Amino acid sequence: MSIESVLLFAQRKVEACLKLGDIAIDATVGQGKDTLLLARLVGEQGTVYGFDIQKEAIAIAQKKLNETLDYNGSIRWIERSHAYIKEELPSESQGHVGAVMFNLGYLPGFDHMLVTKPASTIAGLEAAVQLLRQGGIITIVVYTGHQGAHEEADAVQQWAANLPQKQFDVLSYHFINQKNHPPFLIIVEKK
Repeated sequence: MSIESVLLFAQRKVEACLKLGDIAIDATVGQGKDTLLLARLVGEQGTVYGFDIQKEAIAIAQKKLNETLDYNGSIRWIERSHAYIKEELPSESQGHVGAVMFNLGYLPGFDHMLVTKPASTIAGLEAAVQLLRQGGIITIVVYTGHQGAHEEADAVQQWAANLPQKQFDVLSYHFINQKNHPPFLIIVEKK
């Protein structure tokens, strides 16, 4: 048995958490892999909110989902920063979101200077913890190989470490012997 990559580990934790009819958020749509996973897990009965600041990312993800799923009505595409998650979701969603997935960094194959930033990421994470239901999780895949990435990684780790232990469990999952800035994962579960 091999050790799972941070991406696979995050996906498996989300699979264990979500059920048909749930609400889920892809905070960084990118190429749509997490959006597709979330849509499959919540089904037509659930809702996925997909956030990205790049219309190219949303177009790529929409195409992928249209080619893969028989339904697309359960996905709400939002061309806006994840900093505005709370403002974009209906108020009745607060306390009912099953999973929120973040993949920080840049959109592969596009402008590497257009990256997630600490301030908007922390704002998105703050909103996400408020929206989570009991037993809901946030997965944060942090890439550190681009400009400004270490500042964002430090901010995310500090934010996660300061979450109240009585309300949240926080896990860090990373490989410590890999070169070339391997990503790491932080998972937050609401008790």
